[in-house]
Amino acid sequence: MVVSMVTITLNGETKEIETEVTLDRLLDLFSLPKQRVAVELNKQVVRRQDWETTPVNDADRIEIVHFVGGG
Repeated sequence: MVVSMVTITLNGETKEIETEVTLDRLLDLFSLPKQRVAVELNKQVVRRQDWETTPVNDADRIEIVHFVGGG
């Protein structure tokens, strides 16, 4: 079975992933936390409730921003 791949940019690094991956699955694939993060897809922030239905496509640029508390 041949698995089709797409190339994306994740936090400035080129990555190859399987096709038909959602943003939610992408976070799982790269063991990224889902708490206290914002996801930007092609310079547009994606709401958390849309992660499971938002597909990742070839040449997408994704930034995962972690919120850090401090004082």
